[in-house]
Amino acid sequence: MKVLLIVNPQTAASQTLAIKIQEQLAKKQIDAALLSYTDRIPAHIEYDAAFSLGGDGTVLFAVRTVAAFGVPVLPLNLGSLGFIATIPPDDWEDEFERWRSGTSIISERIMLDVRVEREGQCVFSLAALNDAVISASGISKTIRLSAESGEFNLARYRSDGLIAATPTGSTAYCASAGGPVLDPEMEAVILNPVCPFSQLHRPLVTPARETITITVERDQRSGVLLTIDGQVTEALEKGDAIQIRKTPYKAKLIASGRAAFYRQLHSKLGMGGV
Repeated sequence: MKVLLIVNPQTAASQTLAIKIQEQLAKKQIDAALLSYTDRIPAHIEYDAAFSLGGDGTVLFAVRTVAAFGVPVLPLNLGSLGFIATIPPDDWEDEFERWRSGTSIISERIMLDVRVEREGQCVFSLAALNDAVISASGISKTIRLSAESGEFNLARYRSDGLIAATPTGSTAYCASAGGPVLDPEMEAVILNPVCPFSQLHRPLVTPARETITITVERDQRSGVLLTIDGQVTEALEKGDAIQIRKTPYKAKLIASGRAAFYRQLHSKLGMGGV
């Protein structure tokens, strides 16, 4: 068995725990390799499982790295929020052994395949677990976008930005912008404008089976950025078409099922009542 330990290099506790886990796994005759944010992502992943050692940001990086290869992620929480990373560091061995025995709950989450088409050519492509955000590159500038889904014109937006979020990402930036919270195992995409010029624009939930195309309108004046999971940015140009569809694979999170999600809703967002 081979395991990948994905570490947040900015957190000393993450690096210390990685060494401890590596030593413990060696005693079980399990090979464990280390990968950090600053490392080059391998073109191919051949591991049985991956550990995410950090906060939610580390989980997002880990999932984008291994999900396409069917590798499940054990998300240990060494961060401050821990909405996706729900497992306390001291519980790693118990949860890992439950996964090895086949008794652990595996939560499968849709991801978004985000592509930028420019003059008929794909100039950018990346998967997202949380969201794809289109925004102005400057402060206090609005952008002009249009959104379509198949044969339907969904909306034209004049706003500070537009969020395309998965159910997993519904509790992140999308929630801060007034979007709905979705069950993480649903298959849907939220389109949520940020500070829209028209108050008639509301968050829209669409089926994940459809491809959404968001176009930067030709009369757009200020610069526009595309941000994936709050971590990877790409500059956009007038006329660019951002195509968003669900990936053919899903993110697999160990010991992070729906029950854990609702516990987090209660503890982190105060939705358990008073």
